[in-house]
Amino acid sequence: MEGEHRKVIIIGAGPAGLTAALYSARANLSPLVIEGFDAGGQLMITSDVENYPGFPDGVMGPDLMALFRKQAERFGATFITDDASGVDFSERPFKVQVRKDVFSAEAVIIATGAKAKMLGLTSEQRLLGRGVSTCATCDGAFFKNQDLLVVGGGDSAIEEALFLQRFASKLSVIHRRDQLRASKIMQDRAMASDKISFVWNSTVDEVLGDHKVEGARLRNLQTGELTDIPAGGLFVAIGHTPNSSLFQGKLQLDPAGYIVVGKGLSADWDPESPYETRTSVEGVFAAGDVVDHTYRQAITASGTGCMASIDAERWLESKGH
Repeated sequence: MEGEHRKVIIIGAGPAGLTAALYSARANLSPLVIEGFDAGGQLMITSDVENYPGFPDGVMGPDLMALFRKQAERFGATFITDDASGVDFSERPFKVQVRKDVFSAEAVIIATGAKAKMLGLTSEQRLLGRGVSTCATCDGAFFKNQDLLVVGGGDSAIEEALFLQRFASKLSVIHRRDQLRASKIMQDRAMASDKISFVWNSTVDEVLGDHKVEGARLRNLQTGELTDIPAGGLFVAIGHTPNSSLFQGKLQLDPAGYIVVGKGLSADWDPESPYETRTSVEGVFAAGDVVDHTYRQAITASGTGCMASIDAERWLESKGH
């Protein structure tokens, strides 16, 4: 495939990238998908997915992504299982580098996703998907009537706690400081809950359990004292990092590193453009968690992947391709 030219190149192969690949392939655009070594995105570390429509009995995250990929391949999408190492959006056709190979395209769709920030513990990685979670909306229903822990002190952590309280028997928020960073209204809601308590000035030293989470060992940052607290689940809510480093200096990013799209742009070209997934470079589109601060769900990522493909198709048609 070295040096091959395509109408569309898609970077990333989670729900957004694979949906974009399906739609682009069905539009006879023969997309090339640079799926990366993290193909499938965060769903590859998600065991049971119960909230994706069409699967009333649930589906394993990796199985769902395999079905997405198979469907895109059926209509002609081709894949490279490697990471994009460079991009050149300074002129068209655009260029995307994969190791020593350079591919060109008239349009590019970026769907590189985001990664949840983790605590960096060996025990945390070992029990990820076995009681350790980074998404209350995804996994909360699996923890009915259990004691739960939430790590963090910002809006994300308090949103997780408020959501989880509908399932948990009780819930402890573990925060490294002595006051929350969350907005006042979120703090007030959490403080008013009879299910939510707080463990201040503390961090998680170890997640306890052999085959599933049984609790956590906490370290008090003021005294150094270690305390074991039992729990059936631990939710890490210390933020996300968008996978956008490849595009720094190439596209408009917001202060948190998310790619800015659509009406949020301070774009020089056609501010009335109908393309909701357009980036600051005409002909480059973005979708999924790399643009999404808020929802970060498989189905919302898929939705914007569909949008990006339709936007790219219509833009290509407007340019005579």
